[in-house]
Amino acid sequence: MADTFNYRIDHHGSLVRPAGLTDPGGDPAALDAAVEEAVALQRKVRSTVVTDGGFPYEDFRGAVLGGVSGFRRTGETGPDGLVRWVAESLPEAEGPLVAGRAARLAELTVIAPKVSLPSPAYLAATTFDPALAGSGGPASARELGEALAEIIRAEIGLLVSRGVRLIQLDNPLLLGHLAAEPTAPGALSFEDALAVEALAVRLDERPEGVRIGVCPGRRAPDEVDRAGAGRLYGEIPADRWILPYDQGTAAELDLLRALPEDRDVCLGVVDATTPELEEIDTVLARIDAAAEIKDIEDMALSPSRGFADIAARPLVGAEDQRRKLVLVETLARYCWGNEF
Repeated sequence: MADTFNYRIDHHGSLVRPAGLTDPGGDPAALDAAVEEAVALQRKVRSTVVTDGGFPYEDFRGAVLGGVSGFRRTGETGPDGLVRWVAESLPEAEGPLVAGRAARLAELTVIAPKVSLPSPAYLAATTFDPALAGSGGPASARELGEALAEIIRAEIGLLVSRGVRLIQLDNPLLLGHLAAEPTAPGALSFEDALAVEALAVRLDERPEGVRIGVCPGRRAPDEVDRAGAGRLYGEIPADRWILPYDQGTAAELDLLRALPEDRDVCLGVVDATTPELEEIDTVLARIDAAAEIKDIEDMALSPSRGFADIAARPLVGAEDQRRKLVLVETLARYCWGNEF
């Protein structure tokens, strides 16, 4: 893609919150100040995108769950550390979800604002409760997913109309479907997940330079079902795929081999879960291997995942995060020089 360089140095969106900002319902002035500091950090590390760090939300789902009706927050916590929400009725948007915050980002810097959202298939798979189907709840996970997809597609259209050019949908469950022994997919089948995600990203008009990306998971399976990977990429018309690429496994390369030639890829080359820095030569060797499969001009680099997808549980400290982001920038300069 001709303008991939605009977003060459990427990150998933969530950043380590400052001390005292783990409560999204806290002081609005403190939140605004923290977002401004996060924007300044992203400028300093020469990222080619800028986000609000996910600071306004309890976790990476909050932009949607906090902006639509029909969901109830339970007191339960799942094995992934996320508080469980259930859909008690089909969701309805109560207004724009994140467009206002994206506009504020655009006022703070000339760097392209990026917006990350939970995917509708992920939300449907994790919030559908069959016990509620006969008492006003959605009749099926597919019905719930389609309703969410319509809401998210409308939000994407609004963001694009307001100048946002990079939008990422996160579904940590999708790569599990591609394993030789698929992991539990939640309440949504692979076929239904593909249909729901496709509905969300299929815009009637896509202006020049717009990239809608999908992050299908944080770790590649031990072995990739290549036919399933082909279906994943073929049935969801995303422009960019954000793939894990920090472990140096054959499965990571298999995910890349299955990617159609006309799609961008953002390689998550730096492990966001550990403070230890990767050896530059090791990562560059992995990128060289990727370049034998995919045109390097259609690539971007990022950490492997968000640094704090759950506000109260950052994966590393703020200084370690900064060092990881600097490393991504350094790697990008090795690959593409200063053409940003």
